[in-house]
Amino acid sequence: MSTNNQVIAIPVRPVSRTRRLTVTAMLSAAAFVLQMLEFPLPFLIPPFVKMDLSELPALLAAFSLGPSSGVAVCLVKNVIKALVKTSSGGVGELCNFLLGAAFMIPAGLIYKHKKTRKGALLGALAGTLCMGLLSVPVNYFITYPIYTAFMPIDQIIGMYQELIPSVNGLLACLVIFNMPFTLLKGLLDMALAFLIYKPLSPFLHQ
Repeated sequence: MSTNNQVIAIPVRPVSRTRRLTVTAMLSAAAFVLQMLEFPLPFLIPPFVKMDLSELPALLAAFSLGPSSGVAVCLVKNVIKALVKTSSGGVGELCNFLLGAAFMIPAGLIYKHKKTRKGALLGALAGTLCMGLLSVPVNYFITYPIYTAFMPIDQIIGMYQELIPSVNGLLACLVIFNMPFTLLKGLLDMALAFLIYKPLSPFLHQ
């Protein structure tokens, strides 16, 4: 009795440049809309820091087309927002792009080399962790030094102290509030991506 151990390779149609650009553009538009629908969580962080789910389309792009497309979605949505409606002179959009890229690169790279549900989970978790950790130096060295030109640092820290009076210093505020907030944002994007990726897969891959 003989057995056939040959593996039948199913050819995978390469992603055309036109489709890659089209899908990336559509996901960028969706990301911009979600970014405009930001909302505060005043029980977790001062209201001038708002939550949005605009990394969700970028994560879908990173999984379906690779990390470069995920980064491209983060770039496009922030450029559009900076041109259309910005309340920070573009610095908020710059920092949002940097954190988004820190999310997409590890998420997309890990999934690219391990295209399983576990690979997607590990990639998204790694990206979320990178984004959360990077939020501290990005805000400390870029965002808040520019914000202090419009609002005294004591006033900014005072808004954090309304939630936890014992917090002292900008670095402590970023570690206690902003980093967990950013991690929560990444986890929400990850959870939603896992819910909708499969239904959207035909659109993203065909």
